[in-house]
Amino acid sequence: MSAPASEPADATDPADAEPGAAGSDAAGPDDDADQPSGLRVRLRSLWRLLVVVRAFLPLFVGMARDRRRFLLFGRRRRPDSTTRRRRATSLRDSLVSLGPTFIKLGQILSTRPDALPGEYVDVLSSLQDEVPPDDWETVRPRVEAELGPVDEVFDRFDREPISGASLGQVYTAVADGEEVAVKVLRPDIRRVVAADLRVVETLMPVLLFFAHPGQRFTFENLADEFADTIHEEMDYDHEARMLREIGANFADDPKIRVPDPVDAYSTRNVLTMEYVEGVKIDRVRELDRLGIDREALARRLERTYIQMILEDGAFHADPHPGNLAVQSDGTLVFYDFGMTGRVDAATRDHMYDFYVGVARDDIDRVIDAFVAMEALDPAADRELMRETFAVAIETLRGQDVDQYRVQQLVSQFEETLYDFPLRLPQDLALVVRVSTVLEGVCRTLVPEFDFVDEVTDYVRERGMGGEEDEPSMGERFARETVEEAGEQVQETARTLLSVPPKLNSVLGLVERENVRVNVVLDDSDALSAFGRKVVSGILLGGNLLAVALLYALENQLTAGVVALGVVPLAFLLYRTFRRKRGVRVRGDPQFTRQGLRARRGEAPGGEDGD
Repeated sequence: MSAPASEPADATDPADAEPGAAGSDAAGPDDDADQPSGLRVRLRSLWRLLVVVRAFLPLFVGMARDRRRFLLFGRRRRPDSTTRRRRATSLRDSLVSLGPTFIKLGQILSTRPDALPGEYVDVLSSLQDEVPPDDWETVRPRVEAELGPVDEVFDRFDREPISGASLGQVYTAVADGEEVAVKVLRPDIRRVVAADLRVVETLMPVLLFFAHPGQRFTFENLADEFADTIHEEMDYDHEARMLREIGANFADDPKIRVPDPVDAYSTRNVLTMEYVEGVKIDRVRELDRLGIDREALARRLERTYIQMILEDGAFHADPHPGNLAVQSDGTLVFYDFGMTGRVDAATRDHMYDFYVGVARDDIDRVIDAFVAMEALDPAADRELMRETFAVAIETLRGQDVDQYRVQQLVSQFEETLYDFPLRLPQDLALVVRVSTVLEGVCRTLVPEFDFVDEVTDYVRERGMGGEEDEPSMGERFARETVEEAGEQVQETARTLLSVPPKLNSVLGLVERENVRVNVVLDDSDALSAFGRKVVSGILLGGNLLAVALLYALENQLTAGVVALGVVPLAFLLYRTFRRKRGVRVRGDPQFTRQGLRARRGEAPGGEDGD
């Protein structure tokens, strides 16, 4: 056996080259003959577009029927939870049928509770990245193009994959006498993904048209996020870097195991790493047979992710049971680092405040942390947010939540479901996904697992959350007070150098698109303005009709003279409609009880509903 002679880490497989790409050094002399013509590429993309539209058409029709878009009969419908769950299941099945790109799209959607109703998030969270593997003869050319002849490079290479994912599949082998796992990118997958991304880009305006206005910004960002994420997952150099980084962060913890990449046998399209065996974490009976303490295991898993997110700033973002295993001594093993996330230092500080708020049952601190992370609209109805977060924290504690309270919140949200003021940044959305999937895994191990209890222990150990740690907590508060005072001084100085503070706040509201401009006219002024508009409109319409008749009668000279009079009249009418009188600007929260009542058509003096 010999190591591969060369490691083209940045080479692009000819099969994956973009159709028609010029100047690709990776393409061999015979590769151009295999490249489809431009017409074939367009026809293939068109066919793919038709397939995708056919898969999603029932969902779009249902959405149109709910909002009565393009439909002239029937009234607008409000789908209930059962209907949404049924549609979510249909969406999941459609995504699976459309292949690797759309499976990944479903996984990304499952991280965005700010984009989809909860039923969709729940159903899509169960979307496993598992598809039938390609046969060995299809994959072998990819491996040998990257590393050389398999029988010469490896001591042994098993032809049957041990797992198959949407973008790649994993084999076991022996290299330099060591057992390794070899992850191979599926042949032609980059071309498939590129075509599917073009389809997604083509359909995005349609989706934005059907979407609620409160969703459009989120969906636009989601499309960019999806393209970045799937390209990152197809880059095995990136995955190798994350294996090394996160593995180094836990190098001193004997109970955490991250496989080491083997650089000599890895490229951009093939990733070789040490083979680490273990029992899937959701095989509870087998864990019991091995004598594993499941509660201790769940706590270790929770602590590991808290460290990744709050201390290290780099985390494994796909903790479904297929990517987590347990060894006989209780060591926790992590697989598949294709989906990872990063949290910058400022966001980690705000998330730490969130955890402290959860530990202390300080709901205001939790809300402030979300606002600071720009994940929650600061103009949101704070009282309603308190109720919402209180219910969420009780659920995390594993407590039975009063169903009447839940129903009250649902009734308040259902009219403005997509106006919910959560706007999650990309990495924070990944954190939410991790938390959701992690909750399911931990409660598979221990049904009554208390997340809040674990968080409380974590912050107490750092001298921030417990009553026993008053000196450390005081130091923390003192430091926070000094920092906040310094920030306020700096902000005041910046504001004084730019615009007055209150105007600065108004501009902030404008920037967040939360300003509603109300035009208030005196009654007499309004009638006068209305009369001028009507008269001007009649004159303009009459002149346009005269021009048309004169032109039709071939009296171009007279028609031209009349047309010259139309231009200033049209400009005057335009200025009349553009003019605003008595303008008052008011920054109204998008998500308030008053707004909810207005949407329901209730009288201002109606019952509060609380």
